Amino acid sequence: MTMTSPAEDTVSPEGHVVGARPRPRRGVSLADAGPPIALVVIFLAFAVLNPSFRTVGNVQNLMDAAAVLAVVTCGISFVLMMGSIDLSAPGVMGASAIAVALLVENNRNGNDLGLLGIALAIGLGAALGLLSGLALVLLKVPSFMTTLGVSAVGLGVATLLFDGVQPNIRDVRLDSLSVERFLGFSYLAWIAVACVVVGWLIQRYTRLGRYAYAIGGAEEVLSLSGVDVRPYKVMVFTLAGAFYGLGGVMVTSQLGAGLVQAGRGFDFAAITAAVVGGTLLVGGRGGVLHSAVGALLVTVLTSGLVQAGVSPYWQGGVQGLIVVVAVAAAVYPQRRRNQVVK
Repeated sequence: MTMTSPAEDTVSPEGHVVGARPRPRRGVSLADAGPPIALVVIFLAFAVLNPSFRTVGNVQNLMDAAAVLAVVTCGISFVLMMGSIDLSAPGVMGASAIAVALLVENNRNGNDLGLLGIALAIGLGAALGLLSGLALVLLKVPSFMTTLGVSAVGLGVATLLFDGVQPNIRDVRLDSLSVERFLGFSYLAWIAVACVVVGWLIQRYTRLGRYAYAIGGAEEVLSLSGVDVRPYKVMVFTLAGAFYGLGGVMVTSQLGAGLVQAGRGFDFAAITAAVVGGTLLVGGRGGVLHSAVGALLVTVLTSGLVQAGVSPYWQGGVQGLIVVVAVAAAVYPQRRRNQVVK
């Protein structure tokens, strides 16, 4: 696996990365290998403490439990690669969850749009992501503030659609995503795998993915090369919103109903997973595959602590400590360049 650093490269207007100077090829770094190793070590540790943890059934449950988080983390990874922060996931997921519950067959109205309803709910998520991106580039407000505002907008939309009566889904296809299995795993788990693959392909082979890296690594250099970064920032937030919208649809399938709080806590959980997986908060390193490993790691850790009988309060503390340690370990090699901590 060969890694390049956008901080040391210039990206041409045609989308090609042009190196400022020849650099030797290097293999997988400790930062890349660390999260997968940690995942294996943590899984084995819990397997030793609890023999039922290593059963096939538990592995299937872990994959199912990680599905929604992995999808949301795919979206937030692109934002983090740019060096931005996205806190809109709870609101976007809530709006999409209520929307899909009202668009497919349900107990509230006569709608039965099926797959079209699912697509429209994901589209709503993308529209809210577009709003985040436009607010960022037009108002020039820090991303964490714009996305926090969009999250409030999404929760407001969800509350209006909720209208005091919980919509329960009756659509067989949507309900089957969390119930029926293929090769031992639910369809939600396979959707998550597909999202990771699609996200990696976008990151690796499209101009949007390359520019997201470049914006996080050296936005000034990219701008000086003649690239208008604003449309790409908007597209990244729109893409992230679509992933959040899909996550809201998946939560609705799991619960069998649309809830305003369907995305509660997923913003912190997704950022945790991405950072633990090796995606830097300052941008320019990591990506979808790194973050997917982080999502599995967080899920295994959370499930292991639950099965070990650890208090939920301690679980939150452990997750927070892991984030701090992961961030410190990730930025330590770049401590000389990062003289100013914002």
